[in-house]
Amino acid sequence: MSYRALARKSVLSWAVVAVGARLPVAMAPLAAVFLVRERPGGYTLGAVLAAVYVLGEIVGAPVLGMRMRGERARPQLAVGLAVGAAGFTGLGGLGAWPDVPPWALAVCAFVAGAAPAAAPGALRALLTSLVPERAAAQALSFESMLTFGVWAVAPAATAGLALSVAPWVPLVLAGGLMAASVAGLWLLPVGWLSPDRSAGAASAGREEVGVGIRVLMRAWPVYVTGAASLSLLAMAELILPALLEQRGFGVGLAGPLLAGFSIGSAVGAFVYGLRSWPGRLPLQSFVLVLGVSVCVVGVASAPWAWAMAVGLVAAGVLQAGAMLTRNLTLREVLPDGALAAGYSVLYAAVGAGYAVCGSLAGVLLGVMSAQGAVVCGVGVTVVLAVVGWTGERRAARPVGVGGRVRVSGGWSRSRGGAAR
Repeated sequence: MSYRALARKSVLSWAVVAVGARLPVAMAPLAAVFLVRERPGGYTLGAVLAAVYVLGEIVGAPVLGMRMRGERARPQLAVGLAVGAAGFTGLGGLGAWPDVPPWALAVCAFVAGAAPAAAPGALRALLTSLVPERAAAQALSFESMLTFGVWAVAPAATAGLALSVAPWVPLVLAGGLMAASVAGLWLLPVGWLSPDRSAGAASAGREEVGVGIRVLMRAWPVYVTGAASLSLLAMAELILPALLEQRGFGVGLAGPLLAGFSIGSAVGAFVYGLRSWPGRLPLQSFVLVLGVSVCVVGVASAPWAWAMAVGLVAAGVLQAGAMLTRNLTLREVLPDGALAAGYSVLYAAVGAGYAVCGSLAGVLLGVMSAQGAVVCGVGVTVVLAVVGWTGERRAARPVGVGGRVRVSGGWSRSRGGAAR
């Protein structure tokens, strides 16, 4: 299946809504720093606000994702995005007043992170329902390219607006974009499960539509490997400036190098969706995470800036494939009614992995060189990847019949073709 299957009006409408919902998320951490940087201790407060925002995402994604109804998700999505828009706007509005207490800013940051945290998973499930089943890989590749594009644009837009207009403008703009995405929801279906499919799943068994913890934890190896995958990105982003300084390069190179990582990720997402790849999805993911690990170690060891750039671009290409295999594996493991919740839990796990490795990076930089910190971080990632791979191998024992194959740990849709 080629990308031509995505050439439809509904997918274009989805893309517009997704940009409105995700650009604020990409802007938020840096915007929080710019908002308060001119206060006493501003950078520290900005880092705290960014951390509170991420904590809101980690808490909100699984809690709200588990309550999402696949047959009628629009009202829940609209409320979450609307409250998130209010959180962004409130944070920007309050931040314009220098006497506002930090706790009030923290509350707004938490609400801005938590309220719309289930939207990425729900929008992903909605996108795959808009295309033929056999085009799911292409749809998820398209989503990844869109996401990487948003994350490439967001830092420059945030910094430009904060420095040239006013520090509160990026957050107010983020609130306006998220509010606009609420209106765009009415261009899309009300949910990704039709009433007939939902009723059929319910008659087949409560477990098919129940989104309880037991159902979601069938996919625990996916969450572990997802956390391992993005922990490498945390190491690359947060230790890169120290690594450049250690090599005698200007820390200003960090921006272009990370832009190269994003470009490589967009290319990798496009290439992955062009064809089917050999091997089962868990094996693909494990190999790709190991490949990213090798690239990151190469970046930490390279004595030349151009070699570091090549390593980061290669890491981006492989990272995109690793992320896509995680999303596709969830489609194999979880029932349709639990997909959005599963995506939300994966989103939270990835955010937690990023936050933990970010904290670990700060601790390691205090006791060893930047190169040593990267190598230690890669070691943690490899351990997590092995744990996830082992869990997925044990969960891959088919014990059922029919169009859906019961496996130890979840349900797998029968599909033709390798790795699909």
